[in-house]
Amino acid sequence: MFQVRKNLFSILHYSLFIFLFSCQNDLQTVIKFDAGKNLPSSTMKDAEIMYSDSGRVKMKLIAVQLDRFADEKDKEYIEMPKGMNVLFYDDSMKVNSRLKADYGIRYEQEGKMEAKRNVEVINVKGEKLVTEDLILDEAKDSIYTKAHVTITTKDEVMWGDGLKSNQDFTKYKITNVKGVTTVKE
Repeated sequence: MFQVRKNLFSILHYSLFIFLFSCQNDLQTVIKFDAGKNLPSSTMKDAEIMYSDSGRVKMKLIAVQLDRFADEKDKEYIEMPKGMNVLFYDDSMKVNSRLKADYGIRYEQEGKMEAKRNVEVINVKGEKLVTEDLILDEAKDSIYTKAHVTITTKDEVMWGDGLKSNQDFTKYKITNVKGVTTVKE
């Protein structure tokens, strides 16, 4: 019995020794593993950011996770990999449209934001836009896409490929209409 314990102890001891000394961190391997990946300079959880112009709040960005990056050309951008909600305000600080998406990226210097995957925009009239990709151009107060869109109003459902609209989504045009269906109550 004593010999069995001694042999078992020896086997465990040598196994642990081999295990501990077989692991190593080669700095060049770690650098190669990370090469080409742009890591965020900062990360924020449960983020809420207000954007204003000339002292007036224009929009509020809400994200579960917000990552800030600076790429090789020193262009800053923020990424919302777990989705985002954006509230757009009028001059009286009333919400006049809402946007939500499963993913978002905002290019700081350009004043452009791209929303992707399950994108929904709802305006003050309750009209709803659904698409998979949407660009918000803050400088031009517009939103647009070349992707498939579906717009639902109280009277009809319209769909097509591409859309141009004001930022509030109150004046819009489907660029390639595929169909319109009237909704009966």
